Amino acid sequence: MPYTNLHVEESRGVVTVTLNRPDVRNAFNAELISELTDCFSQLDHDYNLRAVVLAGAGSLFCAGADIQWMKDSIQYTEAQNREDALRMARMFQAIDLCPHPVIGRVQKAAFGGAVGLISVCDIVVADENAKFSFSEVRLGIVPAVISSFALRKIGLTHARRFFLTGEVFSAQTAKEIGLIHEVVPEAQLSSKVQELGVEILKSGPKAVREAKILTQRVPALHYEEALEFCAKTIARVRASQEGQEGLKAFLEKSLPSWSPKTLDSSK
Repeated sequence: MPYTNLHVEESRGVVTVTLNRPDVRNAFNAELISELTDCFSQLDHDYNLRAVVLAGAGSLFCAGADIQWMKDSIQYTEAQNREDALRMARMFQAIDLCPHPVIGRVQKAAFGGAVGLISVCDIVVADENAKFSFSEVRLGIVPAVISSFALRKIGLTHARRFFLTGEVFSAQTAKEIGLIHEVVPEAQLSSKVQELGVEILKSGPKAVREAKILTQRVPALHYEEALEFCAKTIARVRASQEGQEGLKAFLEKSLPSWSPKTLDSSK
């Protein structure tokens, strides 16, 4: 469906979802939150997709909350604030549980809730001059909605610093704490994202989805439960048509049907 605040396009099985409010630095408002939730819920059911890229239009990825949206929230009751927060949490959940790999493409800055977006991406590439901040405490509030996602990404020790200080930190620091994975010059941002997309295309589509489920489920399981779950998963996947094809292709030194015939990401 068409969106007002998002631009969505597909190429070679990779969908790019672009926050499209560059005049306000792609800041969140109720409409953008609703559209992102709907968009990723729709993508869940498209099994022809191989990956999703999450990007921001213009010069900056996302500046966090929209000023007008924040002004409106001043009048909210506690119950209204709770509903508003839950809507935002459902947006992050929709991205987090997307069965396809989600690659974040970050230029210039990601502040406040935008760090939540990064936290629910599987892979994140940022330009070398990008800045980051859990800026909520500077406004007298807290990063509560994004905390469950961000804590899994950066761990407790880093959260205890950056949640509390609200300080701005560099792309290199973001990489060191596990928030992002790659730091490149801004001119190379798109090519790096394309390169990662090609790497995903080399892998079995169903295997990638199963691998993502492992990252979501295994950490929450008890030791014995994890052993059983993992054994059942590999047994099912090995016996599947895709698993059999992949193993056969490997042994015969040939390409499986899902692999791109060229490794040139520009084609």
